[in-house]
Amino acid sequence: MTIDPKKSESNLKWYIVHTYSGFEHKVKTTLEERVKTLEQEAFFGKIVVPTEQVMELRKGKKKTSSRKFYPGYIMVQMAVTEETWHTVRNTAKVTGFVGGGSMPSPIPDEEAERILKQMEEGISKPKPKYFFEEGDEVRVIDGPFNNFQGTVEEVKPDKEKLRVLITIFGRPTPVELEFLQVNKV
Repeated sequence: MTIDPKKSESNLKWYIVHTYSGFEHKVKTTLEERVKTLEQEAFFGKIVVPTEQVMELRKGKKKTSSRKFYPGYIMVQMAVTEETWHTVRNTAKVTGFVGGGSMPSPIPDEEAERILKQMEEGISKPKPKYFFEEGDEVRVIDGPFNNFQGTVEEVKPDKEKLRVLITIFGRPTPVELEFLQVNKV
Protein backbone atom coordinates (compact mmCIF):
# COMPACT_ATOMS: atom_id res chain seq x y z
CA MET A 1 0.00 0.00 0.00
CA THR A 2 1.54 3.30 -1.04
CA ILE A 3 0.39 6.75 -0.12
CA ASP A 4 0.78 9.88 -2.20
CA PRO A 5 3.13 12.09 -0.13
CA LYS A 6 1.05 15.17 -0.99
CA LYS A 7 -2.01 13.56 0.61
CA SER A 8 -0.22 11.82 3.47
CA GLU A 9 -0.86 14.57 6.04
CA SER A 10 -4.57 13.76 6.05
CA ASN A 11 -3.82 10.02 6.31
CA LEU A 12 -1.65 10.40 9.41
CA LYS A 13 -3.23 9.04 12.58
CA TRP A 14 -1.91 8.94 16.15
CA TYR A 15 -0.77 5.60 17.55
CA ILE A 16 0.51 4.66 20.99
CA VAL A 17 3.74 2.65 20.96
CA HIS A 18 4.85 0.65 24.00
CA THR A 19 8.55 0.94 24.85
CA TYR A 20 10.85 -0.20 27.61
CA SER A 21 10.22 2.08 30.56
CA GLY A 22 12.94 4.73 30.86
CA PHE A 23 13.89 4.47 27.18
CA GLU A 24 11.10 6.64 25.74
CA HIS A 25 13.40 9.48 24.60
CA LYS A 26 15.97 7.03 23.20
CA VAL A 27 13.23 5.23 21.22
CA LYS A 28 11.96 8.59 19.91
CA THR A 29 15.44 9.57 18.70
CA THR A 30 16.16 6.13 17.21
CA LEU A 31 12.79 6.02 15.43
CA GLU A 32 13.31 9.50 13.95
CA GLU A 33 16.72 8.40 12.64
CA ARG A 34 15.27 5.19 11.15
CA VAL A 35 12.49 7.12 9.39
CA LYS A 36 15.09 9.40 7.76
CA THR A 37 17.41 6.53 6.85
CA LEU A 38 14.57 4.52 5.28
CA GLU A 39 13.25 7.69 3.55
CA GLN A 40 9.77 7.31 5.07
CA GLU A 41 9.33 10.95 6.16
CA ALA A 42 6.14 11.23 4.06
CA PHE A 43 4.49 8.52 6.16
CA PHE A 44 5.40 9.96 9.58
CA GLY A 45 4.41 13.15 11.38
CA LYS A 46 5.34 13.95 14.95
CA ILE A 47 6.88 11.51 17.40
CA VAL A 48 6.19 12.61 20.97
CA VAL A 49 7.05 11.51 24.51
CA PRO A 50 4.05 12.81 26.52
CA THR A 51 5.60 14.83 29.36
CA GLU A 52 4.76 17.77 31.59
CA GLN A 53 6.86 20.16 33.65
CA VAL A 54 6.57 19.85 37.44
CA MET A 55 7.92 22.12 40.17
CA GLU A 56 9.60 20.70 43.25
CA LEU A 57 11.84 21.90 46.04
CA ARG A 58 15.37 20.47 46.10
CA LYS A 59 17.94 21.66 48.62
CA GLY A 60 15.82 24.72 49.36
CA LYS A 61 15.52 25.81 45.72
CA LYS A 62 12.64 25.54 43.26
CA LYS A 63 13.50 23.16 40.44
CA THR A 64 11.49 22.34 37.34
CA SER A 65 11.72 18.79 36.10
CA SER A 66 10.02 16.76 33.42
CA ARG A 67 7.55 14.01 34.32
CA LYS A 68 6.12 11.51 31.83
CA PHE A 69 2.31 11.20 31.67
CA TYR A 70 2.55 7.61 30.51
CA PRO A 71 5.89 6.00 31.36
CA GLY A 72 6.75 3.31 28.84
CA TYR A 73 4.75 4.85 25.99
CA ILE A 74 5.30 7.28 23.13
CA MET A 75 2.87 8.76 20.59
CA VAL A 76 3.62 8.39 16.89
CA GLN A 77 1.72 10.19 14.15
CA MET A 78 1.93 8.01 11.06
CA ALA A 79 0.22 6.30 8.16
CA VAL A 80 0.32 2.57 8.80
CA THR A 81 1.59 0.45 5.96
CA GLU A 82 3.41 -2.86 6.06
CA GLU A 83 6.74 -0.97 5.79
CA THR A 84 6.01 1.70 8.39
CA TRP A 85 4.62 -0.90 10.81
CA HIS A 86 7.92 -2.83 10.51
CA THR A 87 9.96 0.38 10.90
CA VAL A 88 8.33 1.10 14.26
CA ARG A 89 8.03 -2.50 15.43
CA ASN A 90 11.69 -3.30 14.68
CA THR A 91 13.08 -0.23 16.46
CA ALA A 92 15.24 -1.14 19.45
CA LYS A 93 13.41 -1.05 22.83
CA VAL A 94 9.93 -1.05 21.20
CA THR A 95 7.68 -3.85 22.44
CA GLY A 96 4.74 -3.12 20.15
CA PHE A 97 1.72 -0.99 19.41
CA VAL A 98 -1.09 -0.55 21.91
CA GLY A 99 -4.39 -2.08 20.80
CA GLY A 100 -3.01 -3.88 17.82
CA GLY A 101 -3.02 -7.49 16.81
CA SER A 102 -1.74 -7.64 13.26
CA MET A 103 -2.47 -3.96 12.58
CA PRO A 104 -2.71 -1.33 15.36
CA SER A 105 -5.72 0.87 16.01
CA PRO A 106 -5.25 4.64 16.06
CA ILE A 107 -6.35 6.67 19.06
CA PRO A 108 -9.14 9.20 18.45
CA ASP A 109 -7.94 12.61 17.23
CA GLU A 110 -9.67 14.27 20.21
CA GLU A 111 -7.63 12.14 22.64
CA ALA A 112 -4.38 13.00 20.85
CA GLU A 113 -5.27 16.71 20.88
CA ARG A 114 -6.08 16.52 24.62
CA ILE A 115 -2.67 14.99 25.39
CA LEU A 116 -0.81 17.51 23.21
CA LYS A 117 -2.74 20.39 24.84
CA GLN A 118 -1.91 19.01 28.30
CA MET A 119 1.78 18.99 27.31
CA GLU A 120 1.65 22.61 26.13
CA GLU A 121 -0.07 23.74 29.34
CA GLY A 122 2.57 21.92 31.39
CA ILE A 123 5.36 23.80 29.61
CA SER A 124 3.76 27.23 30.03
CA LYS A 125 2.80 26.73 33.69
CA PRO A 126 4.62 23.92 35.54
CA LYS A 127 2.46 21.97 37.97
CA PRO A 128 3.38 21.15 41.56
CA LYS A 129 4.74 17.65 41.98
CA TYR A 130 2.10 16.70 44.57
CA PHE A 131 -1.62 17.36 44.84
CA PHE A 132 -3.25 17.87 48.21
CA GLU A 133 -6.70 17.44 49.71
CA GLU A 134 -8.19 18.50 53.02
CA GLY A 135 -7.27 16.02 55.73
CA ASP A 136 -3.93 14.95 54.14
CA GLU A 137 -1.07 14.45 56.59
CA VAL A 138 1.99 16.46 55.50
CA ARG A 139 5.54 17.16 56.63
CA VAL A 140 7.01 20.64 56.19
CA ILE A 141 10.29 20.45 54.25
CA ASP A 142 11.15 24.15 53.96
CA GLY A 143 10.88 27.31 56.00
CA PRO A 144 10.69 28.08 59.72
CA PHE A 145 8.45 25.06 60.41
CA ASN A 146 10.85 22.58 58.76
CA ASN A 147 10.28 18.95 59.94
CA PHE A 148 6.93 19.77 61.60
CA GLN A 149 4.00 17.56 60.69
CA GLY A 150 0.44 18.73 60.26
CA THR A 151 -2.93 18.22 58.65
CA VAL A 152 -4.16 20.08 55.58
CA GLU A 153 -7.11 22.24 56.61
CA GLU A 154 -7.64 24.14 53.33
CA VAL A 155 -6.30 23.90 49.77
CA LYS A 156 -5.98 26.98 47.54
CA PRO A 157 -5.06 25.46 44.15
CA ASP A 158 -5.20 28.78 42.26
CA LYS A 159 -2.52 30.23 44.56
CA GLU A 160 -0.74 26.88 45.09
CA LYS A 161 -0.99 27.34 48.85
CA LEU A 162 -2.25 25.28 51.76
CA ARG A 163 -3.48 26.08 55.24
CA VAL A 164 -1.93 23.43 57.49
CA LEU A 165 -2.69 22.85 61.17
CA ILE A 166 0.65 22.35 62.93
CA THR A 167 0.85 21.58 66.65
CA ILE A 168 3.14 24.13 68.30
CA PHE A 169 3.53 24.08 72.10
CA GLY A 170 0.59 21.67 72.34
CA ARG A 171 -1.78 23.90 70.35
CA PRO A 172 -2.95 23.43 66.75
CA THR A 173 -1.80 26.50 64.83
CA PRO A 174 -2.88 27.28 61.25
CA VAL A 175 0.04 28.08 58.97
CA GLU A 176 -0.13 29.03 55.28
CA LEU A 177 2.46 27.24 53.16
CA GLU A 178 3.21 26.81 49.47
CA PHE A 179 2.68 23.41 47.84
CA LEU A 180 6.45 23.15 47.39
CA GLN A 181 7.12 23.54 51.10
CA VAL A 182 5.42 20.27 52.11
CA ASN A 183 5.45 16.57 51.25
CA LYS A 184 2.70 14.05 51.90
CA VAL A 185 3.49 11.72 54.79
